[in-house]
Parts: sequence; C-alpha cells; structure tokens
Amino acid sequence: MQDIDILSANTIRVLAADTVKKANSGHPGAPMGCAAMAHVLFTKFMKFNPKNPNWLTRDRFVLSNGHGCALQYVLLHLLGYNVTMDDLKSFRQMDSICPGHPENFMTEGIEVTTGPLGQGIANAVGLAMAEANFAATFNREGFPIVDNYTYTILGDGCLQEGVSAEAASLAGHLKLGKLIALYDDNKIQIDGSTEVAFTEDVCQRFEAYGWHTLSVEDGDYGFEAIEKAIAEAKKVTDKPTLIKIRTVIGCGSLLQGSEKVHGAPLSNDDLAQLKSKFGFDPAQSFFVPQEVKDFYSSVQKRGSQCEDEWNVLFEKYSAQYPELAQELKRRVLNELPAGWEDALPRYTPADPAVATRKLSEIALNKIAEAVPELVGGSADLTHSNLTRWKTAVDFQHESTGLGSYAGRYIRFGVREHGMAAICNGIAAYGGFIPFCSTFLNFISYALGASRLSALSHLRVIYVMTHDSIGLGEDGPTHQPIETLASLRATPNTLVFRPADGNEVSGAYLAAIQNKHRPSVLALSRQNLPHLEGSSIENTLKGAYVLSDVPEPEIVLVATGSEVSICVEAAKELAASGVKARIVSMPSMELFDQQELAYKESVFPRNVPVLSVEAMTTFGWGKYAHASIGMTTFGASAPAGQLYERFGITSAAIAQKSVKMIEFYKTEPLPHLLARPF
Repeated sequence: MQDIDILSANTIRVLAADTVKKANSGHPGAPMGCAAMAHVLFTKFMKFNPKNPNWLTRDRFVLSNGHGCALQYVLLHLLGYNVTMDDLKSFRQMDSICPGHPENFMTEGIEVTTGPLGQGIANAVGLAMAEANFAATFNREGFPIVDNYTYTILGDGCLQEGVSAEAASLAGHLKLGKLIALYDDNKIQIDGSTEVAFTEDVCQRFEAYGWHTLSVEDGDYGFEAIEKAIAEAKKVTDKPTLIKIRTVIGCGSLLQGSEKVHGAPLSNDDLAQLKSKFGFDPAQSFFVPQEVKDFYSSVQKRGSQCEDEWNVLFEKYSAQYPELAQELKRRVLNELPAGWEDALPRYTPADPAVATRKLSEIALNKIAEAVPELVGGSADLTHSNLTRWKTAVDFQHESTGLGSYAGRYIRFGVREHGMAAICNGIAAYGGFIPFCSTFLNFISYALGASRLSALSHLRVIYVMTHDSIGLGEDGPTHQPIETLASLRATPNTLVFRPADGNEVSGAYLAAIQNKHRPSVLALSRQNLPHLEGSSIENTLKGAYVLSDVPEPEIVLVATGSEVSICVEAAKELAASGVKARIVSMPSMELFDQQELAYKESVFPRNVPVLSVEAMTTFGWGKYAHASIGMTTFGASAPAGQLYERFGITSAAIAQKSVKMIEFYKTEPLPHLLARPF
C-alpha cells in the first residue's frame, strides 16, 4: 500500500484532472501542483466541521488563485461537505454547485468568491482582521471562544496584482499572526515562464512588509517539509507568514511544468498515463481508493469532535458571561440590535445647512454606539471623509501603542482597492458590518472589489464623499462624472445620493437593513439645506414627491445637492405661472423595487420629467424625458463657478423646463415607466 499522504495527493490530482476533463473546461495544472500542500493543510492543521460549515471558530481557507477551484471542490468532497461525486461531474455546468470559480453563495465550505486574482489574499487579510477583533472583544481568560487561523493558497498571478500588495502591506503592519499564506511557486503563468514578467524576490518583498517567510523546496511530495513549515508559521504570533512552496504545475502530466497544462483539460492519452503512473486504473474515472476515503473520514470525525468540545466550552462561557454570550449569538445570527434605528438623527428645515459628509459623521457617531458590529475606516482621508466617531479606538496591534485589536476604526492607508477587498473579507467572516471610505471618484480604484461585494451578497457600506463637481478646486481628476452610472449599472448594489440629513439617515437605515447587498453613499462637500418634505421613511422608497402643486406641468427630479437647486427653480417657475413638482431620488435601485402604481404616483402620465444631477446624464433616460448634467469632465474652480459654467443652476433648470413644456404641447410624450409586458 502506498503511503497515505502520497496516495491522497495523487488521488486529488487524478480526481481534479477527471473533473476538468469531464467539463472539457477548466484549469487542471494548479490543482495538480497544489495537491500536496492542500492535503497537508486540510488533514493536519485546519479546524472545521463539514457537518456544520458555518461553525463560528472554524479555520478559514481562501483559494486566492480561484481558477484552480477543482482542487477545493475535490477536497470538500473528500472531507464530507455537501459536494457529491455527481457535483464534481457537473463542474462548470448550468446550475452546478461547482462553478468555474469559487462562489461563496453557491457551495458549502467556500468562504469568499475568488477568481479575479489578488482578491482572495486581500479577503484573507480581512478574515484575519475580523478574527482578531472578535477574539479581543469576546474572549476571556480560559475561554478562547473565538480562535481560528486564516489560511490561503495563492499563486504568481495573485502576487502580481496590486491589490495583493496593498492588503499584504497592511497585514504586516497589523501583525496578523493568525494569517498564513501558502505561495504556489510554480514559475508558470499563462504567457509561459514567470521569467518573462515576474522575477522579483517575493520573500524579500514580504519581509519588507513585515511578514515572516519560509521556503519549501519540494512542494510535490515534500509532505514533512510542508507540515514543518506550517507548524513553524503557527509559532510566530506577531507576524503573518508567507510560505513559498516550489511546485511543478500539472504534476504527473506529460505537460507538467509548462503553461500548456494551466488552462486546458489533459488529453485522453495524458490522462491515461497519469493514472497509470499513480497506480490508478486508466479505465476508471472519478475513483477514490478506500484508504483515502477512510483517512478523510477520520479527519471529518476529528472536526466534529472539535466542535463538540467547543460547544461544551461555550456552555461554560455562557454561564459565566451570559451577556457576552448572548451578544455573540446575536451577531453570529446576523440580527441587528433591537431599536438601533431609533438612534438615527432627524432634521427639520429650521436646522442649519450642513454638508452631507458632515451629516454622515453625525449619523456614524449614533450608529457606532448602537450597532457594535459596525467597523471600518478611511483610505487616509479620515478628516475629509469624517468617518471616525468620537469614542472610536483604532484597530491596531497593542505593541504599537496606537490602539488594540478590540478597536473598531481601521486606518487603511492610501489603499482603496485593498481596503474594499479587505472589507469583503470582514463581511464574509460574519458578525460584522464593515464600511470603508474615500472620495467618490476613487471608488473607481476599488471597483474590482466593490463589484465582488455585490456578486458575493456582502453587506459592505461604501462611504464616498466629495461627490460631484461641487468639491471645487481639486479639479477634474477628483470630480466624479461617470462614477455613479457605473455603480448603478452593477447588479445588487444600492447607490444613494442623499439631499439632506433625513436622507442621509435613511440611506444608512437601508444600507444596514439590506443584509445581502453593498451600498454606496455619495456625500457632498458643500453645505446643503434640510428640505421640507424629506424624511427617513421617504428615503426608503428610493424616490418620492418632495413638494407638489395641483396639476403639475413638469416634474423636476434630482439627487443630492441638486435637489435644493430644483426647489429654487420651482420657485422661479411659479413666479412666471409654471407649476412644477419636485421629486427627490436618493436611490434609483430602491425606487425600481416599488410597485408600478407608486412609481406612477411619483411620475404621472402625460407630465414631462426633467432630471438634474451634476454627473453624467447616462442612465437617466429610464425616468426622464430630458436631462441636465455633465457631458464633459469638470474643471478646477470654486463650486459656485463650476455650477454656473456647466449650466446646473436654478435659472437654467427653469429655462429648460419652459422649453420642454412647450415642446410636448405638440409632440407625444413617451411614458417611461409603464410596460405592457
């Protein structure tokens, strides 16, 4: 009988090759090359219970090079997760729970959605930060209730992406000792050898970040060396660890060591010789030796026993610390604190005009006290984004003297993309509501991660300030024009551009209540008046009639800072005998969810609609017959001058309104909302 480690690793290799071959699509090389390290990690170190994939203190695993997901699906199957052999056979097929890249919402045992390279390692940093904060918050002497490691396998592609550098740099600063990364150093990328583009010393780079680094020369069959390296990594408690493991991509294939085995199934002849080489019957597919089944079954039983022991510990913890235990349960169950929404500020028109970024700060101060799972911070713009509440403690390693792991305010540094990807990891851990912040224009740096927030159904709140040309003198590099349109085009994303304090509070209410959607709050630099007719409740409808007249001749719809300009335009129109309804539209997405009858009560038939927003007009054709907005980039000047230059003024709105009314007296008016199908 073969050594069980060798037999297990070769079983993983053959089963992964069969899986990709059956689909006639996928990436066999990485699973075959990473089989040994994954086998050692899952069977000798990781703590989990396949019968309860969501056990709180399980170790987290992230396959950052997600194209190699056949490896993870095979492991989940062998370990007894809800991934059957038939599921492996349906890899990459319609409605399969084994899709082409790992999806956290489709497959038990998948912690985060990976595929875009570099995102996974950044997610792992977020998972490790979440564990550190949870442990510092809830653990007590003798009760390590929260105590897990975060492991990730990553490849050369992940390390070439900038997002991984951002996240790894922060992880080193934060001294995340429970984060261990296994680097699949196979010297191959799609274009061929890494010699063509990637020749840096990765370990030296990570040491400069503040990581502990180790190397394993034989990653194909050096099981003892891999085990020794992971064990050594666990002993280092004040640094994350990168273990560089030299592997051969496609180990066992005739094409091993070349890019040709990276992204295409093995040929029939190659697959047959692979099986023969490893002692398998070439005529059999999807075969697992009984010895491997028995060995992995013992690993599953060990995990179940581990959770049983933890449950006993938690019972004792609950008896000694009942309030902490109850709070932990609430957060794990993703239940919000009772009555938290009562803390949201409300305003009247008598209150002074305030920038919505400042109103966001006021709301965050209230929410942070009422919702302890709220964590987050800014990309080095705290004093511009106004995101740090008065009682906040920074999330830092205690040795720095800057804060503690129990702190909830995160100093992300100038790392927008890494910041967003880290927040995805924090959200995926469970028990947290993460937010992150920068200028709205620079969410463009983070779109790769914010898109994954939406795809992964993760509640991440993006607090984006300086939301338009209204930021003024910084000029077009900082003034977002197309940004909201791209965010609004992203499925499962809520986008808010509140017009006053009540709408800011309503935006936060919706963002926190929507547990499976990210939200973007676009907030102004300039002061805005509190509006007659606004409310938190109206905000939840997405759009509502702010002010009305009998039998309106035109509807003016706007968002954010332009709503108050429309109010002034309506007054000018009224002075000349023209009746205008004002609609505030803080969220197109929430409005789209309303019943057609409500939509038509806001935008009545046979009344022209003019939209006003200091952004691109792209996308407004769904609601408006004409638009005032930006068709170019902005300019560097005081905000008032910019609004004059680009025609976003009450006079310009009134003038265009009159022209529209006259035009549609003789032309048919398209009805934009009703659909006969």
